[in-house]
Amino acid sequence: MSDDRILFYEVKGRVAQITLNRPKAAHSFNLPLMKKLHESLLTADQDERVKCILLKSTGNKVFSSGIDIKSTTPGDLEYLESMRIYGRKNTQYMLLMKKPIVVQVQGTAIGYGMELIMASDLRIFADKPKEEMFFRMPEIAISIYPQTGATILPLLSFGLSYAKNILFTADEFGLEELKNLNFPTRIFSPDKLEIETKKFIRTFSKRMESFMFLVKSSLTLMNNKMIERWYDLEDKCGEIAYQKKSQKEMEEFIKNLYEKYP
Repeated sequence: MSDDRILFYEVKGRVAQITLNRPKAAHSFNLPLMKKLHESLLTADQDERVKCILLKSTGNKVFSSGIDIKSTTPGDLEYLESMRIYGRKNTQYMLLMKKPIVVQVQGTAIGYGMELIMASDLRIFADKPKEEMFFRMPEIAISIYPQTGATILPLLSFGLSYAKNILFTADEFGLEELKNLNFPTRIFSPDKLEIETKKFIRTFSKRMESFMFLVKSSLTLMNNKMIERWYDLEDKCGEIAYQKKSQKEMEEFIKNLYEKYP
C-alpha cells in the first residue's frame, strides 16, 4: 500500500478527521505512519477552521495493534530512534495541544494503539465483549522498554494502582474494566457507532471554540511541567533499560533519579 493511503486526513465542517488505514497490518505503526500522524495533528491544530479532532481507524475489528515489530530492524538504530522520537512526539502533543481530540474505538488496541486512546481527551467505544475487543500493554512482557508515553498515560488515565497492574502483568482487559474506571465517554452498539459518533462530535463541535481551547489548555497547564518531566524520566530510564547492571548500580541510578526528579 502506498504511504499516501496509510492515513486519511479530511476536514468536515469544523472537525478534522484522522483515519488510520493499514488494515493488512492491523493498523500497526511503522515510521511512515508515525510521521503522517504527527503531520496530521500539527495540521489540524494550526487550521483555523478546525475546532476538534476525530481519531479513528478503518474496519471493525482492530483499532490499532501498536508498533509494527516487523518494520523494525534490531540493528537499525537510526530507524528505532526515529520510531521512539515520533512515538513520543505524537502522544505528548496529543496531551498538550489546544484542540480536543475525540477517539472512536471500534476494536482491539494493543501497546501504542492503547496509548493513542489514553492520550485522547474523549473516548467513544463500540459495545463489545472482551472476546471481540480487548486492550493490552505488552511492552514489558515482550522485552521492550516503553519510551513513547506508556508509563505516563496509564497513570494519567487510571491512577497508580491500575497503571502498575496493566504494565506489570500485560494482561488483557476489556470494556467492562474500563467502564468501572469511568474511562469511556460514550458507548454505542457496533452498528450505531459511526452514526452516533458523528452526532456526538457534531454537537460537541458547536461549543464555543474559545471555551474548548481554554478549558483543555488550562487543564493542561496545570499538569504541563509534570507531563514533560514524566516523559523525560521515561527516556532516562529507557537509556539504561537494556544495560546489564548490578543491583547496587541500579540502586545508585534510581537514587540519582529521585534527586533529579524530586
